[in-house]
Amino acid sequence: MTHVDYRLPLAARDDVVVRLVRPDEYEAVADLSERAYTIEYEISDDYLASIRDIESRAIEHQVWVAADAASGALLGTVATPRRGNTISPLAQDGELDFRLLAVDPVARGRGIGDILTRHTIEIARLRGLERVVMNSGPQMVGAHRLYEKVGFGRLSERERIIEVGGRSFLLLAFTIDVPVRLRLDEKIAG
Repeated sequence: MTHVDYRLPLAARDDVVVRLVRPDEYEAVADLSERAYTIEYEISDDYLASIRDIESRAIEHQVWVAADAASGALLGTVATPRRGNTISPLAQDGELDFRLLAVDPVARGRGIGDILTRHTIEIARLRGLERVVMNSGPQMVGAHRLYEKVGFGRLSERERIIEVGGRSFLLLAFTIDVPVRLRLDEKIAG
């Protein structure tokens, strides 16, 4: 499999680079994701195995990493579907979904979750999609605050009760409309 590095026109900060994960980083991204999810949440062994399965996810979808521009240290990760696909049952036509946003606990407070979330919205915009949607567990209140700060709202009509490890809970859904940027040669009407 060929790896391609490129930078989307999102580069809001010079100190962090968002790019696709490289195969030699799968284990490090799995460790980062495990630290991010297990520091605050009790998760099942099956869900932990899914979180750590970076290689399979990178083959089927796109796994993005946020890396420190100076040191190369991995700071966070998020997964998006390849063009024309979805990564969860939540997404409908015209929507991009994402999963498993994780920020290394040592990198929290640096805006990494914000960068990765906005990166996902930019992917949707570049693909000509109308909305970004995602699911989140009810206990992930820190993540919910991030999504609300970015502009996501609840998509309650698509929330559903799921059972994991013998426990039932409401899987929350969030959405944001994708902003449309005007080309420089376009004029704003009115």
